Amino acid sequence: MNSDLRILTFILISILIIHGTYYSIQNSTYLDTSDPLLTSKSHPLATKYPLASKRSLLNLLFLKWSWAWSTAAFLLLLFTSPPNRTRRSLQWLFATGAWFSLTVSFFGPPLLTRLTAASGGECGLHIGNSFIPIPSPYCAAGVPVTRSTHPELFPVVFLGPDTDISGPLLPRLRRGHDVSGHVFLLTLAALFLADQIRQARSSAHLYALGASGALLSLWVFSLWVTSVFFHSPSEKISGFLLGVMSFTFSQLPLWLSRQPPNPAP
Repeated sequence: MNSDLRILTFILISILIIHGTYYSIQNSTYLDTSDPLLTSKSHPLATKYPLASKRSLLNLLFLKWSWAWSTAAFLLLLFTSPPNRTRRSLQWLFATGAWFSLTVSFFGPPLLTRLTAASGGECGLHIGNSFIPIPSPYCAAGVPVTRSTHPELFPVVFLGPDTDISGPLLPRLRRGHDVSGHVFLLTLAALFLADQIRQARSSAHLYALGASGALLSLWVFSLWVTSVFFHSPSEKISGFLLGVMSFTFSQLPLWLSRQPPNPAP
């Protein structure tokens, strides 16, 4: 493969994110997910455009599990194309560490959550059509609360017959700068898969290359969908930059090995 697939993928996703973001501004299609009064509601365009729904098959089956799908594709490539397995495994480990630290946990809350809190994020509960602020430690703990276990968090004014608060509610961090986690993770996943396909030998099974290529195409398309329908422009840009930075971090084993990769011819 004469062209570097990493660079081609980077250029393509950059164009799609820019186009999707521009389109979302011009046509007012994006949902500001940091607004607590909007994020708990369905996207207003979900009826017309199914991909704008958080309940879409694309989101529930693939995007919610995008790193698991990417890991599965990586393992197919790794076991069907033996060269440089140690180095490539280290690259996956570095990328996974970046994903975990930013979105799952970093000695407590993940880094993206800490960024939202530091930029003015407010912890609260969605009760009915309202957002009720509560102390920030509840969001840091990430544990659901109920009226029976935490009665002090549920104002009497919301105990009317039309408001169902019998079940557990998960405290959410709203407002602040809510980095697009989808743009971050899809950028990282797309660049990582492009790099692994690039390093695969021609002896790799066709199904492994085909599956990885199909998944890469899906991630690229999903980046455009996310850019059109979700998050403010600045939150998409920061997600993209963090994705690129995390991928760059995953390249450290490649650079430290001081050996050129073995791309497929």
